[in-house]
Amino acid sequence: MTVGSAKVNRTLLEMWIGILALGLCAQIIGVPLVSDQLRYASSLWLGILMALVSAWHMYRSIDRALDYGEGGAPKVMWSAYMLRYLVILVVLAGVSVTNLCNPLIVFLGYMSLKVTAYLQPITHKVFEKLFYQKEKGR
Repeated sequence: MTVGSAKVNRTLLEMWIGILALGLCAQIIGVPLVSDQLRYASSLWLGILMALVSAWHMYRSIDRALDYGEGGAPKVMWSAYMLRYLVILVVLAGVSVTNLCNPLIVFLGYMSLKVTAYLQPITHKVFEKLFYQKEKGR
């Protein structure tokens, strides 16, 4: 699949759409429950943005690791994981110190990545039915 001039993996695209859909649901559900709606929204969408970037980074890291042998691939994956973890820690620490966003809501937005990963087989089937795209060999 292509988005603009860049080729995007179908699974990555499905994950991005799932992350955005969960973000939208969290936005709709959370708005009537909070008093500071702007802070809630900015916190949530910062977490969603982090989840989108992390999904892309995981995809790129796996793709890159496949070019290395058995000895090199785990090192590439480990360093990519540590980079993502460090970025999450720095962002959450920065958010906590500046008090611009709620760190718990930022983390909630980021966790949409995990939820989407678990729901991806279901969203994959939905995409197949919606867009009539059957994978080859099935």
